[in-house]
Amino acid sequence: MKIGVIVSSTRPQRIGPKVAEWVVSNAPEGVEAELVDLAEVDLPFLADPEPPAKGAYSEPTTIAWAETVSSYDALIMTVPEYNASFPATLKNAIDTLYAEWRDKPIGTVSYGWGGGARSAGQLVAVLEHLKAAPVEGPKLTFTEHLTPEGQILEAADEAELEALYAELGAKVPATV
Repeated sequence: MKIGVIVSSTRPQRIGPKVAEWVVSNAPEGVEAELVDLAEVDLPFLADPEPPAKGAYSEPTTIAWAETVSSYDALIMTVPEYNASFPATLKNAIDTLYAEWRDKPIGTVSYGWGGGARSAGQLVAVLEHLKAAPVEGPKLTFTEHLTPEGQILEAADEAELEALYAELGAKVPATV
C-alpha cells in the first residue's frame, strides 16, 4: 500500500513537517509512506478556468496535483488548527480537484492546543461531502503529545497511529 502523508501548513515557521515525519516513520511494514508538502506543491488559488467537477484540468500545477493524489492508495493529512479550522492552503488543495477524492481513504492527524479537534472535524465534513472515505486519527495536543516547536513526546500514541494505518488499509479497494 502506498500512502501520501500531506503537510498542509505552508507557514514559514511551521511544525507540520515534523508531525508528518513522525507519521511516515511509524508506517507499518508493507506500507510505503511518502511526504507530500503543500509548500512544495505550490498550488495557485483555484487557477483552472473550468470548475473542478468537470475534470478538464488545464493548469500544469493542477494536472500535477491530480496525478500526485491519484498515485496513492490512501492519504494522511497532517492538519494544524488555525483559528478553529484547517489551513486555507489545504482547502485550496482539496477544492482544486474533484473526482480524485471520491472513495479515496484519507486519514487525519491533527495537532494544536486542543489537539486540532475542530480542524479535523471540519476537514472530515468536507471530505465526506466529496465522497472520500475519511478516518480520524491521532489528535496531538501541545505540551502533552508534542512541544510547540514540533518535538514529538513519548505520550504521542503510536498505537493510535497504527490503528489509523490499519483502518486506511481496510478501506483501500483490493486490486485484481
